[in-house]
Amino acid sequence: MNQVIYSPSKYIQGGGEISKLGAYCRQMGATGAYAIVDPYILATYGNDIVSSFDAESMPLVQREFKGECCLKLVEQIVAELDLNATGVILGIGGGKTLDTAKAVSRYTGLPVVIVPTVASTDAPCSALSVLYSEEGEFDRYLPLMQSPNAVIADVDIIAKAPPRLLAAGMGDALSTFFEARACRNSGAVTHAGGQSSIAAFALARACLDTLLAEGAEALEDARQGIASAAVGHIVEANIYLSGIGFESGGLAAAHAIHNGLTVLEECRHMLHGEKVAFATLAQLMLEHAAEEEIAAVVAFCREVGLPVTLKEMGLSEMEPGKLMAAAQASCEADSPMANMPFEVSPQDVFDAIIAADRRGQQAG
Repeated sequence: MNQVIYSPSKYIQGGGEISKLGAYCRQMGATGAYAIVDPYILATYGNDIVSSFDAESMPLVQREFKGECCLKLVEQIVAELDLNATGVILGIGGGKTLDTAKAVSRYTGLPVVIVPTVASTDAPCSALSVLYSEEGEFDRYLPLMQSPNAVIADVDIIAKAPPRLLAAGMGDALSTFFEARACRNSGAVTHAGGQSSIAAFALARACLDTLLAEGAEALEDARQGIASAAVGHIVEANIYLSGIGFESGGLAAAHAIHNGLTVLEECRHMLHGEKVAFATLAQLMLEHAAEEEIAAVVAFCREVGLPVTLKEMGLSEMEPGKLMAAAQASCEADSPMANMPFEVSPQDVFDAIIAADRRGQQAG
């Protein structure tokens, strides 16, 4: 089996990048742009975005992102587009806005520039969109033809976002190394279309090391809206290291269990990365990982406010039957659970979730 690494053509991170978007699109040869923008970002930074395109004398259409990242919305946007006047798609905002922009790019064949304004997931760098149903349940992974043409992270904006979002991004990134390790052990084929490489595994390891070393400091700085060096390092870990690490290193039980949890109405208020953090602990229990490793993960989650118990997930009164339904959903066909280096049953997942909850309670 070959080894494949996916990566954006450019990853740009710094302060004040939102005011340079027009110039970056001009460098790509675009003559017009269509931006899908989060409501808050549109209200707060919409004029800055417009000014950056006015400076390049480039037409820009901005569309406020509303609803769910679902196929129906993507098809609606594609139908609205003037393909003759649009040279590039931009996604500006959080994970679902970015995934919508990438999906629109996939169906139109237009290049895409991804501008994350929070570091809450590792979605920005991937050649993948995660689509949900209109009700918010996981629907499917939509592979793109290639990675985004550019990913531009404005740390000044990200540092001012709610700290919970940065912590959630750390929860998503926390799984990267452990899932990449499982895929490396099983020889699984990653989303990039090959087996894990030395480079992808090294990035996944660097991601975990950065989280453990600087995550708590970065979160404290973010609470004060400070774009510190630690915040910058965690932004890079959450977005780039985790993005390349998961896509070219592979997904496994943690994201499979997350996907199963999305069927439970009781925890839909939880952010993606928060659910992934708990699911990462469940994966470690499933693997019978070393206690030292489990303890480090639990301690980190406690330090940055990520859930490690069912109660913290909103599932403390969960009927066993409902929890088993989530476990069964995590093992469905095409689930990344198949990338584990051993066979996993729904009962195994159920037991691992209960064990994770029990271990999380011990930490309290």
